[in-house]
Amino acid sequence: MREWQVKRRERTRQLIELGGLVAKADLIELTDDDRAALYGAFLTVAAKLRGIDGAQALVLFRRKGKRAFEADNSTE
Repeated sequence: MREWQVKRRERTRQLIELGGLVAKADLIELTDDDRAALYGAFLTVAAKLRGIDGAQALVLFRRKGKRAFEADNSTE
């Protein structure tokens, strides 16, 4: 398989996984599948991460995400 095909498949898989996280967080239902609202929310998070307290925000986001993953795994 050619290198560009491998990269394309890796990117496709990454995008599918990220879309799964959007669905897992119930953001599709909460925004009534409003893409502008979702994009605005993502831009807000990105701005926070670029801010002065970005590193601290990332730690908090990561901690909350890990707890949610663990809670999901324990209920399965």
